[in-house]
Amino acid sequence: MTVNNKFKNSVFVKLFDDPDLLRELYCALEGVTLPADAPVSINTLEQVAFMEFNNDLSFEIAGKLIVLIEHQSTINPNMAVRLLIYVAHVLEALIKSKTIYSTKPITIPWPEFFVLYNGRDPYPDEVIMKLSDHFENPQDLGLEEKYRPMLELEVKVLNINEGRNEHIVNRCRKLAEYCAFMAKARGFTDALGNKKEGIKTAIKFCVKHGILEEFLETNAREIVSMLFTEFSKSIAAPDA
Repeated sequence: MTVNNKFKNSVFVKLFDDPDLLRELYCALEGVTLPADAPVSINTLEQVAFMEFNNDLSFEIAGKLIVLIEHQSTINPNMAVRLLIYVAHVLEALIKSKTIYSTKPITIPWPEFFVLYNGRDPYPDEVIMKLSDHFENPQDLGLEEKYRPMLELEVKVLNINEGRNEHIVNRCRKLAEYCAFMAKARGFTDALGNKKEGIKTAIKFCVKHGILEEFLETNAREIVSMLFTEFSKSIAAPDA
């Protein structure tokens, strides 16, 4: 894949790039409970040609392959297409040690795709995006109505802004704290009219009030840089 030397992790990836937190987040998204020692294997792609900074996490858990993207800017309507490309590269890496031309069938994890929306624009609690929505109209191709596409991919888009999908957010303490921190960062940024000062003020506020305290104290300088990039990208390129 194309190497992008300007890659920056998002704050979301920095926080959740941890097997224990991903297990908790997965259980919140699925509404299930798994043992604390249920294995999690992270296989996030390090560099993705169509992404300016890394806001994705890919991992295997309970026989499933989960691809998770956090979205700060206006939701891109092409997420299903982008994730098709993304998961193809993930699967390529997963099966490289297997003999795909063998007479025996290989197995791959059950795939599930989530986008966690945390932007400013109004958005429903949940939307399902489908790859088939991008296909040419079958009638324009001369196909009968009974024909269905032989390829499909569905993405569940969840709004995780404060006060939205609380039944999910409240099942994962770190997710709830992350949402609270992001709300404070936006609030202070708006009030002060300065992104960097707003982010710094939000970090101080959250540390004082026990919100992501250790994470913010340990990574404060890096978080300011990452979140400044995210906020700037949200404003400069709302269709990214």
